[in-house]
Amino acid sequence: MSARESGLKDNGIPISEATVSDFFALLKPRVMALAVFTAFVGLMVAPGAMNPVIAVIAIGAIAVGAGAAGALNMWYDADIDALMSRTSKRPVPSGRVMPGEALGFGLVLSVLSVMTLGVLVGWLAASLLAFTIFFYVVIYTMWLKRSTPQNIVIGGAAGALPPVIGWAAATGAVGVESLVLFMIIFLWTPPHFWALALFKIGDYAAAGIPMMPNVAGQVSTRKQIFVYSLIVAPTGMLPWAFGFASGLYGVVSAALGAGFIWHAWKLLVDKRLVEGWEMKRAKALFAYSILYLFAIFAVLLADTVAMRAVMSAGN
Repeated sequence: MSARESGLKDNGIPISEATVSDFFALLKPRVMALAVFTAFVGLMVAPGAMNPVIAVIAIGAIAVGAGAAGALNMWYDADIDALMSRTSKRPVPSGRVMPGEALGFGLVLSVLSVMTLGVLVGWLAASLLAFTIFFYVVIYTMWLKRSTPQNIVIGGAAGALPPVIGWAAATGAVGVESLVLFMIIFLWTPPHFWALALFKIGDYAAAGIPMMPNVAGQVSTRKQIFVYSLIVAPTGMLPWAFGFASGLYGVVSAALGAGFIWHAWKLLVDKRLVEGWEMKRAKALFAYSILYLFAIFAVLLADTVAMRAVMSAGN
């Protein structure tokens, strides 16, 4: 029996039956992992040396803030999550966590993460984290997601900010380099989520969410994904073009970008999608897009460490 079904105990006082794993699931750990990783890369790529303890605190606060945004998103989206196969087993729609618990949990973590980052690291980074949480929960979740097929285009800014926060935590400023990392994630987000929306089109239709395939159709969505892939590929090479990554990074990022374009092209010309066949190309692009983003940032991180090691040896 769920917490929602059996929540009234003695004297009508609600008793939670949620477990630690339920509250951990509220944090959207997979999404949080991506935010933490890109923030870590932003922090590491930033110039200068940062106290390791302060760096750990910064990354921890960013992780908690990302998790808080996920919890608030699950609280607000419980009604539509219950209608989609991909999200129906989440803690709130399944009844394992009561809505008030999710709301309180998210709000407490939001305040804790922002205050910790501000007091112990820097208020610019804390302000950016607060804005990220606000943008994801209020602008994207409460407004854009249910009102426009451009929801993920605009809302993608929230997911693109972690490397900027990491950079600000390390330097106390927002550098051009951090904005380049922002642009990589920002432009990557629409084709990534539209690929998901193609093979989950029934879920979004059932929930009444105006994702691009449901509004503009599959053919138009595939064309837009391909156009974005042509932009994402060269954008991934910008760290090399701006001089904060080596030529080796440039070569690897070009190869990864070519793979993105190839997957988007195969999706574009796959007529089976129109005929309602299994959407293998959309699933393949979705999987590759995740690999692409992790690889781009991992190679940039390795490249930065290697270049600094060479410079240190030379001195």
